[in-house]
Amino acid sequence: MTGTLYGVGVGPGDPDLLTIKAHRLISGAKVIAYPAPDDGESFARSIVTDVIPEGAEEIAIVIPMKPERFPAKSVYDQASGRVAERLEAGDDVVVLCEGDPFFYGSFMYLYERLAGDYPSEIVPGVSSIMSCAAALKRPLAARNDSLSVIPGPLPEDEIKRRLLAADAAAIIKVGRHLPKIRKVLDSIDATHRAGYIERASLPEQVVLPLAEAPETAPYFSMILVYMGAEEWIV
Repeated sequence: MTGTLYGVGVGPGDPDLLTIKAHRLISGAKVIAYPAPDDGESFARSIVTDVIPEGAEEIAIVIPMKPERFPAKSVYDQASGRVAERLEAGDDVVVLCEGDPFFYGSFMYLYERLAGDYPSEIVPGVSSIMSCAAALKRPLAARNDSLSVIPGPLPEDEIKRRLLAADAAAIIKVGRHLPKIRKVLDSIDATHRAGYIERASLPEQVVLPLAEAPETAPYFSMILVYMGAEEWIV
């Protein structure tokens, strides 16, 4: 009998947003894996630091913070090998993932390497989009609205095309792309319809109309835009 691979969403940052199931699995885990930067602590781990049991084996999946395209195949190949060793030994492995495991989550790259050989279970978490909408205190979409999730690193013309095709949009991975995104929203007269959120659910959370947002944005930031029929105000 092998162990089971668990992909566990830990939410956007506030430990109170951890699901009961996630809390149960993490607090009882013998082996825990999580993504970590090459410099500094793991954000996913920091969310649940008070839940991790003493003596649990920890596998840090170190992902270099570089501008090149990620995920790097070699990082996840190596990490999946370490996780597989514990699964073969009969231990369940709980893999922490910021937000939700299958919504731009790093866990998916372990899953694609291991799920064919080991039993697995996905525990959904509160995603950053839902957390940002709650912080902005404005619905994402309603009725027949179409909602588009748009990565900030896309080229200007592609961001514009996707915005014009949607009633509502969540622009993610904003960070250093904020000036470009602002330019696009200005060009379609949508800046007044956009809200800016950074570090949603954390004590240092910032929520502003995009027009009042700072000139630079951290990695954990998002822009929500609504251009549908409802009369929601940022």
